[in-house]
Amino acid sequence: MNIAVDPVAILRRALSVLTTEAAAISAVGSRLHEAAGQPMVDAVQIILAAPGRVVVTGIGKSGHVGRKLAATLASTGTPAFFVHPAEASHGDMGMIAADDVVIALSNSGEVAEVNALLTPIKRVGAKIIAITGNEQSTLATEADVTLNAGVAEEACPLGLAPTASTAAAMALGDALAMALLEARGFTAEDFARSHPGGSLGRRLLTHVRDVMRTGEAIPTVPLAATLSQALFEITGKGMGMTAVLNTDGTLAGMFTDGDLRRCLPNVNDFNAAKVADFMTVNPITINPDELAVEAVSLLESKRKTQLLVVKAGQLVGALHMHDLLRAKVV
Repeated sequence: MNIAVDPVAILRRALSVLTTEAAAISAVGSRLHEAAGQPMVDAVQIILAAPGRVVVTGIGKSGHVGRKLAATLASTGTPAFFVHPAEASHGDMGMIAADDVVIALSNSGEVAEVNALLTPIKRVGAKIIAITGNEQSTLATEADVTLNAGVAEEACPLGLAPTASTAAAMALGDALAMALLEARGFTAEDFARSHPGGSLGRRLLTHVRDVMRTGEAIPTVPLAATLSQALFEITGKGMGMTAVLNTDGTLAGMFTDGDLRRCLPNVNDFNAAKVADFMTVNPITINPDELAVEAVSLLESKRKTQLLVVKAGQLVGALHMHDLLRAKVV
């Protein structure tokens, strides 16, 4: 079925939704600021002091926001999981212990399924943090701390679909999660351990030592080598360069295919010319314990494609941008 659309009306509505939701989030921030951040500070302190986990609950759209909040907390250093309030009333209350903190989400604060859990939660001994749009609600008054996510209006033109209210609740949940992250001193490496799969994990967990070429795969020639010997090593190892080593195995320099092109007009006999006369002295290097993404950044900033890997003055590896691409670090 073809439905005639008005492009101007569509854009107007889309922009109206974004404007309304942005204003709702801004209002949440203003209220928090006016309260000197005390509700947020109290919520963070309660969670940090709790030896157990954070249990998030909510129903309907608030439940979807709650699931996202639980996932965000769990991936940023605060162990958390979601419990559906209806399931909690039929056995899953056993998942909540005295050492836990429960974050309950409800825009109205009067959802029967959520409020039915308040007394059992208190009986267990767990603390309750409410994220609600109604500070006078049952949920707000029963909670140990209330984070006010109230909005003046929904972005829905009917004023019915949860839109601005869910945006505000999600933003407030994110603010809580990030405040906890910072308070815990959670690092990028910690984040990577929670995200071992996919490109994020590869970027944050892969070190230079994991992808560098080692042993016979490293192109090397001695400092006394001729250009002919260097060219043979470059061609055989396929890295577009060779390391040049002193007699004690320390790095003297690097000779690249670029150096080769530049020296061509000045060389008559490749079997006599010495690589030491044309190599790059003090080439850029990297430690094998650095993250592979640091190697990418270094190569890009220097506009190079190869790196030598050095530790304690000794050449231990070689790295080409293609190695990083194959490892899907880039």
